[in-house]
Amino acid sequence: MEESRARKLLIETGRKLLETGLVARTWGNISCRLDKDNIVITPSGLDYMKIREEDIVKMNIATGKWQGIRKPSGEKRVHIAAYQVFSDVNFVIHTHQTYASALGLAGFENLDITKEEKETLGGIMLADYGLPGTKKLTNAVKSALKTGAKVALMKSHGVLICGSSQEETMNKAILLEDVCKRNIKGIFEEAQEITPEKTEKLLNAVKGKFRYVASVQTPAVLVCANRKIPIYAQVDDMAQMIGRKIPVVSDNEVIHALENVCAVLVPGIGALVRAESEDDAKALELLVDKAAVCSIHTAAFGVKERIGVVDAALMRLVYKMKYSKQKE
Repeated sequence: MEESRARKLLIETGRKLLETGLVARTWGNISCRLDKDNIVITPSGLDYMKIREEDIVKMNIATGKWQGIRKPSGEKRVHIAAYQVFSDVNFVIHTHQTYASALGLAGFENLDITKEEKETLGGIMLADYGLPGTKKLTNAVKSALKTGAKVALMKSHGVLICGSSQEETMNKAILLEDVCKRNIKGIFEEAQEITPEKTEKLLNAVKGKFRYVASVQTPAVLVCANRKIPIYAQVDDMAQMIGRKIPVVSDNEVIHALENVCAVLVPGIGALVRAESEDDAKALELLVDKAAVCSIHTAAFGVKERIGVVDAALMRLVYKMKYSKQKE
């Protein structure tokens, strides 16, 4: 593909992923094959809405050497693996989409999927866990792709989707989320009394302390809050941006709790998040809902999948010291 056209496609795709809710903030990454030797890939930690053509990075598939004014995505190795395994793959998208992430934690073995859906996706396989950007993760994804599957659910991380074109790959991402949503288990709807006045009063009080605040009242979040079930990080992006745990607190504990964590569950309210910017607050809303969906889904299978204490602390530290600053 002509390089300028490929760079434009990556910019366009990043914005579509944000619009569809398949990624939040700078999560995920996208690449496109230029020829048998080279690809272009999105840069590390840059807002999809701000990426310009010159920000896109060119990489050699064989050597991993890159050219550009910015560093390539930290997940560049899994993209290269896809192009090395499949000569007919010309476009790759890595997302952290909610329902695919949940199915990567539990329920994949008994996935309800039609033959037609599986053929459209190009096959689907589960890849073992590895910390973001590591050889362990790359090797796990490569092993999954070598089975012939062009969609890899990356355990506790997200999904890698391979296609022959941008349109095909984007359609696969949307279809995959529909399939995975159909397979989600657990109770997400139950009697939940929410008092708008109470929510507004508490929200206003918190806004008096923190600049960017939002409430999250999705069905999954309300179930976790009202059952007083803390949410533990089961996927990397929660560990990075929120930490290892979203605690349950009472109304009068919210402000104090938010001084130490950026998200809390409040019975009868849902969740409250505080952030450093408006788009961070929106990203936290998505992440809290995703974390709640994963928590309920895995509980329905009796699976207690959690990011380890050390790994969670490491990812949180790297995020605070590196990626949050890149975003700024």
